[in-house]
Amino acid sequence: MDGIDFKRLDTLIELALEEDLDGRGDVTTLAVVPENRLAEGKFISKQDFMVVAGLAAAERVFKKIDPELEFEYVCQDGDAVKRGDVIAIVRGRARGILTGERTALNFIQRLCGVATMSHFYAGLTQGKMEILDTRKTTPGFRNLEKYAVKVGGATNHRIGLFDRAMIKDNHREMARLDGDDGVTMAVKKVREAYPDLEIEVEADSLEEVRLAAEAGAEYILLDNMSNEMMAEAVKINAGRAKLEASGNITAERIPSIAQLGVDYASSGALTHSVKSADISLDVKGL
Repeated sequence: MDGIDFKRLDTLIELALEEDLDGRGDVTTLAVVPENRLAEGKFISKQDFMVVAGLAAAERVFKKIDPELEFEYVCQDGDAVKRGDVIAIVRGRARGILTGERTALNFIQRLCGVATMSHFYAGLTQGKMEILDTRKTTPGFRNLEKYAVKVGGATNHRIGLFDRAMIKDNHREMARLDGDDGVTMAVKKVREAYPDLEIEVEADSLEEVRLAAEAGAEYILLDNMSNEMMAEAVKINAGRAKLEASGNITAERIPSIAQLGVDYASSGALTHSVKSADISLDVKGL
């Protein structure tokens, strides 16, 4: 489970359970199910292909409700499963299983969806470039969603605003007011303020690609460029910076982009347009 921030995960679980139970509890389960009745619940994939991710989140949901519940990992994160496969089993008091069912499913359905989408996108590159995620994540879920991206076989971009300098169009405009062109000035300012950080420049034109490469940026983001423009950008860059294709990076375009010589293609679709995986929890009494 390397990559999961369990402190943040526990906070999310507490918030999710609070909004579901609101201090009163699972009134249906409390009324219908005797306190000591035992049950077993099986998490089952309901789709033809799925990459497993986030089982630790489901386990911690149940442990938060009832620490005595047993959670069995039938699969591990990163495993590919098919329709009908059991991915995990929870056993113990039925009340805890039923109360945690939806919250546990909400976590793993979302994360399995991200991992499955990431696996699909990464498989389109033929190993010629890497697929990156973005910051277009569900608020509060970034750590988990970026973990699922890695599990699926794609690559994490910067985590937030703190771990890499990303000079975008609005930054360039602000830097331009201090003289010189905006790209060169912005790179200079960042290098002076944060000499330990790598710098990426968003380039909207081939001239900005040239300026960013000459300024010494480690990465250049080719923003909404056609394949023809990106091929020219590769020539202009001449290996000086790593190049990232971004903007309108669809599954249909990825195979052709991979042939251009760029190092990465980033897509918000890995996280912001994902359909949650179809998983059920089938519960039976013991």
